[in-house]
This record gives sequence, C-alpha cells and structure tokens, in this order.
Amino acid sequence: MIQPEILIRQFLDLYGRSEVKPRVFFAPGRVNLIGEHTDYNGGYVFPCALNFGTYLAIRETDEDSIHFASTNIKWRGKIPLSDLDEKRGSEWVNYPLGVIDQLKKKGMIPKGAELLYSGDIPNGAGLSSSASIELVTSYALNELWRGVLPVLELVKLSQKAENEFVGMNCGIMDQFAVGMGEKNKALFLNCETLDYEKVPLFFKNYQLVIINTNKRRGLTDSKYNERRAQCEKAVEYLSAEKPIRNLSELGLDEFKKREYLIPDETIKKRAKHVIAENDRVLRAIPVLKDGNLIEFGRLMNESHDSLRYDYEVTGFELDTLVDESRKIKGVIGSRMTGAGFGGCTVSLVEKGKVDDFCETVGANYEKITGLKPDFYLPQVGDGTKEII
Repeated sequence: MIQPEILIRQFLDLYGRSEVKPRVFFAPGRVNLIGEHTDYNGGYVFPCALNFGTYLAIRETDEDSIHFASTNIKWRGKIPLSDLDEKRGSEWVNYPLGVIDQLKKKGMIPKGAELLYSGDIPNGAGLSSSASIELVTSYALNELWRGVLPVLELVKLSQKAENEFVGMNCGIMDQFAVGMGEKNKALFLNCETLDYEKVPLFFKNYQLVIINTNKRRGLTDSKYNERRAQCEKAVEYLSAEKPIRNLSELGLDEFKKREYLIPDETIKKRAKHVIAENDRVLRAIPVLKDGNLIEFGRLMNESHDSLRYDYEVTGFELDTLVDESRKIKGVIGSRMTGAGFGGCTVSLVEKGKVDDFCETVGANYEKITGLKPDFYLPQVGDGTKEII
C-alpha cells in the first residue's frame, strides 16, 4: 500500500517549493462480484471498491499550464492551459485530460496546477485503474477549482471522459463503484436508472481472493466494443416485435419467447448471456443477504460459464485460472471479473485453505500457461476521498 507521506516527499522532490505542501486524494480500484457486461446494456451489477487504488498529490500554481507526472509510468508533461483539449497519443494522461475536458463543459475554468499520481492497481488487470485515475482527478480538481459538483456528477462525467475523449465505450459501473463505494459494502446498481443499494458484505469464514492472469490486455483494442455492437444489434432484432431500448428490459422468460427474432446465432448467444446475467444478479442479492454463501458461489460459477461459452470473453488464461481454482477444496465460487480477455479472476476461498489455494493454483497455472500469476487478498474499502 502506498504511503501518502512518501508520495508527498516524491512530489516535493519533483516540483520543489517544500514550504507549500500538496493535498492528497485517493480513488480505489474495484472488483465486480457478479454482473458482467450488463452495465452498458442497462442491467444490474454488484461491484465493490477495494483498499488499493490511485493516489494523487496536487497543488495549485500561478502558471498558465498543468504539470502531469506519475511514479508508475515514465511519461511526464507540462501542458499549457490553452492545449488541454489535445489528445496525447495513447498516453495515460488522456484520462485526466478527458476529465478536464468534461469539467470545462460544466463551466469550470482550468487553473495552473502540479499533479503527481501513484497507483498500486496493476495496469491492464481489469480492476479499473482507468476509472480510478478519472475519479481521483475529477474529485481533486472539483475541490481545487472550487467546484460544487456532487460525487455522482463526477462519476457521470468521468465515464463521459473515457467514452468521448479516450475512445473507450465503457458503461458506468467502474466509475460508479470507484466513486460511490463504501467500506465492507458492495453496490447493487441498476445501470439504467442509477438506483442503488449498499449491501453489507459478510463473507464469514471465506476470503475474497483476486488472481491476476498477468496477461496484458488493453480495453480499447480488445473485443469490448465489438461485444457492445453485437448487443445493440440484438436489441434491433428483438425490437421488430416490440421496441426496447436495451437488452435488460427483457426477463429470461420473455427473451426465450422472442429469441427466434435473432437470426444470427452468435448475436443470440450474446443477448442470452446479458439477460441471464441480470437474472443471476437479482438472485444473488437475496441469497447473500441471507448468508447463503454456497449459493452465491454457485451463481459466480454460473456467471463465468456464461461469459465463457455465450459471451466468449474469457480466453485460455482466465479459463485455466478458474478451472484450477474450482479444483481446490474450500473454493465455493470462482469467475472472471472485468471485461475479460485477460485480467483477473475473483474467488471465494475458505480462510483456512487460502495458503494452499494460492500455492497450488499458482503452480498449476504457471505450468499450464507459462505465466506467473499474482494473488491479492483485498479488503472492501471506501470510494474516492481526500486523505490529506
């Protein structure tokens, strides 16, 4: 975990003026427990914020430019206030630049500042490092530039920043979980209406274990946008009988009656996953509230299998991790989390079996794939906030 005091020292070493300390903000990563690829289909999701994420040390200046730097990535730059609208290739700075673009559209006037980011979310792992950067930036600049936007508005504009400036057509789940999370609670979110409920997480004698496949993947060059287009095509087919705005307007029974309207078998499978996944989330919430972790784990397994065979976003590495995880005694549920095509799995593991789980799954996965996985035993943490 990153120590804010060390980040402040790094900031002062970089920018000088040690008599003026920066403010420090934090935005977490997130993991989605169930409800994958439903958010951009107006469906249900169930993510929670994690206790690791992105830190931002920031200080106002009298300059007519903004300095951007990160302890994680080499690119650094000083960008004039007049040039903030210009995209910088595929660099990480496009995420904060997209946020600034949205803040300007809300009427804020950019001012000079120095920014130093530091994160402990693995890039490309599917734990929302991009949303974490966006929210820590929007939250900090809203404070620094005397904005009055509530967190929910910062969540919405951060999503728009990624959609419109970065070019990633993501749903709102990641930004919502990062901005609105709360310690020891998950968010049961309707992505169409943004109605949500904070559900206490009591895993009892089980531990949440996240495993990183360490197969890098970038969302913008993955099949993510293709899947979204396929879902939109399914809506078009299904609307021939009765217009719908998105797939999540249909329940499972109604979909089964109308699936004949989709002539393309691949598109039919994509729609089937989304609608069945919504149903799984709706079933998962009450069983979790009742403390029935075995059934919750079964629904996690069912979710992964649907993502594997119907939505086809898992891949060899994720499937290998899930297959090996499910072989271990004491594992009650294991699934991919995030967009897929690499990234991470999330499992519920009996606490007394966690060491054996990590050792055995790690060895088997490396033997099969040639990749060494990383294991995280996260806590469920708060959403975006100022810490110093």
